Amino acid sequence: MLKNKLLALFVIASFLTNFIIPKANAETAFQAEKFPFKEMQVQVMPEFDYPKDWKRDVPSLLVGQYGTITNKSGQDYDGKIEIPVPAMEKGFEAFLVAEFPEANKPEVQRPYDVDKEKGIITWKPAKTIKKNETYQFVIEYYTKSIEVKDNKSFSYELNNKADIDLLDVIFYAPMDAKEIKIEPKAANNSKNEYGEELYYYQYKNVKAEAELKYPFSYKKTGTESTIEAINKKQPPNDENHSGVSATDQVVKNGGTASDTSKRPIIGLGGASIIGIAIIIAGLFVFIGLKGNNQATTKGTKQTKKQPKKPSPTTKKDNKIANIDEKKELRKKLLTGKIDQEMYEEEMKKLI
Repeated sequence: MLKNKLLALFVIASFLTNFIIPKANAETAFQAEKFPFKEMQVQVMPEFDYPKDWKRDVPSLLVGQYGTITNKSGQDYDGKIEIPVPAMEKGFEAFLVAEFPEANKPEVQRPYDVDKEKGIITWKPAKTIKKNETYQFVIEYYTKSIEVKDNKSFSYELNNKADIDLLDVIFYAPMDAKEIKIEPKAANNSKNEYGEELYYYQYKNVKAEAELKYPFSYKKTGTESTIEAINKKQPPNDENHSGVSATDQVVKNGGTASDTSKRPIIGLGGASIIGIAIIIAGLFVFIGLKGNNQATTKGTKQTKKQPKKPSPTTKKDNKIANIDEKKELRKKLLTGKIDQEMYEEEMKKLI
């Protein structure tokens, strides 16, 4: 009799377990349509920079995607985010995933996974996304999809699984590129003081699976990246450019000044850059600097304390390190990682 009761309880428990667990899993599964984009910005940058150990016989294509999604699932969400990426493209290399937990605060990198078969990159936010609240993130990746013949060409296609209220797509032509062609024709085109061409598209109310495609071609000799070319040039007078927003640059060069375009073009807390970063990099916040790869998400290397009485060799090494740090700060400023105020503060520490 007791055995029969225990058997019955086991069967009931098994049934309830099979019923409840899948339901719980279903509740935490990411459903893109329930997380529409309040805004998205895609920045497409051929030969902008090269990852470490990249062979220069193949041009790099860097894509940065900034998004603000809203939790419309009807409940708090503590699962993983899934964003489509061209994981099967030649040379695909995920470089960065980060979130913006607070307005006007630096981004925080997150560990991530790439599923090549599904064509998605996934990560888990640090905190639960509350019902009807927004979540801001950035992803960056490289591909080797630029074909080199008489000219250099590639095609970028937006793969969105959810609706997008506001969408910006920006192409950065390489420095010294000639005969640039892009389809469809961009509504806005500008050139910064270093000769870098920017092509800017803005859309409203983009539906899921919009399949926006942009063939892009140009001519350029050599393999010098935009960052390398900019670093060789004399920087403009910072005071002359302070307070110039990305949107100001677009409007100044023929863009519109509608209420939606008055926001900073990045549109994300902690990623709105003014001043020299806008003049040089245009609109791109280049978070994934060289040497700052996925390993940084696992921990930050601690700087060793310098001995009280350094040897001549150590002094020389320290001087070289100091120069390298200044160069790195300069690069962060050029690419929008830090603003002018932070740049000046950090430079004072190195003087």
